[in-house]
Amino acid sequence: MSDAAVHEYHPDVRGSKIGMWLFLFTELLLFGGMFLLYSIYRAKNTGDFHYASLNLDLVTGAINTVILLTSSLTMVLAIGMLERRDRKRSLYFILITITLGLVFLVNKYFEWSHKIHHGIYPGSVELTGRTPGENLFYALYFLMTGLHGLHVIAGLVVLGFMAKMVTTPSRQSVPVSALTPDARAGATTVLVEYAEHDALDQQKLIRLENAGLYWHLVDVIWIFLFPLFYLIS
Repeated sequence: MSDAAVHEYHPDVRGSKIGMWLFLFTELLLFGGMFLLYSIYRAKNTGDFHYASLNLDLVTGAINTVILLTSSLTMVLAIGMLERRDRKRSLYFILITITLGLVFLVNKYFEWSHKIHHGIYPGSVELTGRTPGENLFYALYFLMTGLHGLHVIAGLVVLGFMAKMVTTPSRQSVPVSALTPDARAGATTVLVEYAEHDALDQQKLIRLENAGLYWHLVDVIWIFLFPLFYLIS
């Protein structure tokens, strides 16, 4: 079969990984700056931060931590299933990961709603009567957990695309009529399909692994946020 008969895919594995790690590094810089800011303000307002944290729901925070840790496990399992070319089970674990992410957001929504209902939010009348340290605590709480929530939403959108990608067959038919006259003599549609199969599967795996790295970052950030805000008391 002529080389012209096959449309080969050559995924740039190293370039893709490096690009993803560079992106994750910028995310770490973003949250790292916030963690540094939190540490400075906490050192200057230790008592106020301690008192303000007593109003947070430790149980809800702990449940959300377990949820995200479990979602990291299901993400790893989804990648493992795709490595074995078990698309059905890979999709199953991706959907579980998405469900856990949605449950996390629902819990966070009710937690925020409870605080807002009691007048605890930046600029509220309730907080104007409290100390500057408590105001700083809640400002950082809403800013950092809110930004993390946006990252969770972004991760869920990415996982949604990954779910669609996994369900798409790797073999793509290329009509013989589309090939050059020289290639037609030694090519068939079936042969072209199989030639592309492995490369397309590898491309899918790389994309899912990168999505998994992003999701793990979201989980790691929460592991830092949880003790900073909920366990400080």
